[in-house]
Amino acid sequence: MLNGFFIPEITHAWEKCKLGEVVNINNGKDYKHLSEGNIPVYGTGGYMLSVNEALSYDQDAIGIGRKGTIDKPYILKAPFWTVDTLFYAIPYVSYDLNFIFCIFQMTNWKKKDESTGVPSLSKTTISKLLVKFPTLPEQQKIGTFFRQLDRLITLHKREGIKSPPQRAVKKFFIFDKLSNI
Repeated sequence: MLNGFFIPEITHAWEKCKLGEVVNINNGKDYKHLSEGNIPVYGTGGYMLSVNEALSYDQDAIGIGRKGTIDKPYILKAPFWTVDTLFYAIPYVSYDLNFIFCIFQMTNWKKKDESTGVPSLSKTTISKLLVKFPTLPEQQKIGTFFRQLDRLITLHKREGIKSPPQRAVKKFFIFDKLSNI
């Protein structure tokens, strides 16, 4: 137990695979032809405005920059639209969004920058990233644990309480499993 949270027990071997085998990575699109509405449009910096159509109506995803800010992934709650400088990755059925989000947060995307100017990522680079995955129930336990921890740390920041850096905590619990690839 950590600060009132139960730390999930990991009991099964983790399977090695490429990230592109567990998520469908999609391109964002220009939104300027759309009308004003209640569907949020996101860019690499977050929410921009709202329009009347969505790229995903019912599947949550992870947004990650294609150009510009490539190292600040965030969860996109459906429905949403993303601009063309932001990829959105939707997990396949047997994979947990929150667990995959931990992997996106733990990855040093700046080391995978493919440009000489504005930082850039490609679908190919993201898809080829080697990762390890436990069973779906374990992914869900780990993903839920870190989501709750993220919320607690965010709450502490709002209240001015010092918390350990999120990345360091995640690295302590999970990244040693991922780094043995």
